[in-house]
Amino acid sequence: MHGGHAAVRDCLPESLKKYGLSKQCLLRKSQEFEQVYKKGKRVYADGFTLIYRRNEIGYNRLGISVHRQIKGVVKRNRIKRIIRESFRLAREVYPGEADIVVAVKPSFAMGSPSDVTGAVSTLRYSG
Repeated sequence: MHGGHAAVRDCLPESLKKYGLSKQCLLRKSQEFEQVYKKGKRVYADGFTLIYRRNEIGYNRLGISVHRQIKGVVKRNRIKRIIRESFRLAREVYPGEADIVVAVKPSFAMGSPSDVTGAVSTLRYSG
């Protein structure tokens, strides 16, 4: 599965792999995060900030940044898993055709993907 078309198909919610989350759907490089931080729009929720920037690739991609004040690698990784699972199951509530960074604050207290999805679905996105 190499090549551009496969990556797009894997990341589109309408595809047969609707509930999959391939690596092409995640922000992985620091420069990708930097672009979102510098030029993205911010919306604030209880415990996290969602920063998004439109992209030209035809699907949304997710990056997660957990604040250093959240101690313990197990706790930080659990938070990342919860957010990734929310994104995987409910891509439609996140900004479409955008690179997205969820910046988790020390006050983050959501214990399940549905908690995160509920919070994201109440956010208002512009342009």
